[in-house]
Amino acid sequence: MLSPWLGEFLGTLVLILMGDGVVAGVLLKKSKAENSGWIVITAGWALAVMCGVFTALACGSPGAFLNPAVALAFAIHSGDFSQLLSLVSAEMSGAIAGAALVWLHYLPHWKETPDQGAKLAIFCTGPAIRDYPANFLSEVIATFVLVFLVFAIFSRHVSPGGPAAGLGPYLVGSLVWGIGLSLGGTTGYAINPARDLGPRIAHAILPIAGKGPSGWDYAVIPAVGPLVGGALAALLVKILAL
Repeated sequence: MLSPWLGEFLGTLVLILMGDGVVAGVLLKKSKAENSGWIVITAGWALAVMCGVFTALACGSPGAFLNPAVALAFAIHSGDFSQLLSLVSAEMSGAIAGAALVWLHYLPHWKETPDQGAKLAIFCTGPAIRDYPANFLSEVIATFVLVFLVFAIFSRHVSPGGPAAGLGPYLVGSLVWGIGLSLGGTTGYAINPARDLGPRIAHAILPIAGKGPSGWDYAVIPAVGPLVGGALAALLVKILAL
């Protein structure tokens, strides 16, 4: 029963459940974590990535991508695109399911929170300053860093045999934490089309108490920017033969 599709689906579900979950805890009224801030959010997302990767690996996805931009980058690097659409469908489905579970988990809190923008921010990203070219560039740069450093972590030049068994998810989670702290303040560091688009779809279709619009005017930035950044990083990795 274990398969790459199942691994990517469940891994992304866990990623979003825990990642959007920490944002919900910080932003929703009458949560015990209310107003605990950006450090808590970035740390929560780092742990969400770690747990999602472990889940994907255990459930049959050896790549444990959890991210169409990363999956695309590895396809470019290897030249094998045969599994890309299947993996992306699993990641998108898992992201929607994970976001729905966040809604259920915090069910009494939505009606206690009047801020429609805060509710949307639980599900998807938005810019601190709305400037589409700058926002797009931020997503490209942050995702380039993510993908390039993932390749660097597992590079034969760093460790000929790769990181010790079980260490990789911790290293990738730490990388995402660093990206959030250093580069996340501009756009909320989507760095993952499924992470943003899947929950945005969930926000649009779920009966969330007092919700507002789903911000589709911005949605293309966190969907396309990471794909561009990931592809550019993969091309550089091929040139450098990491």
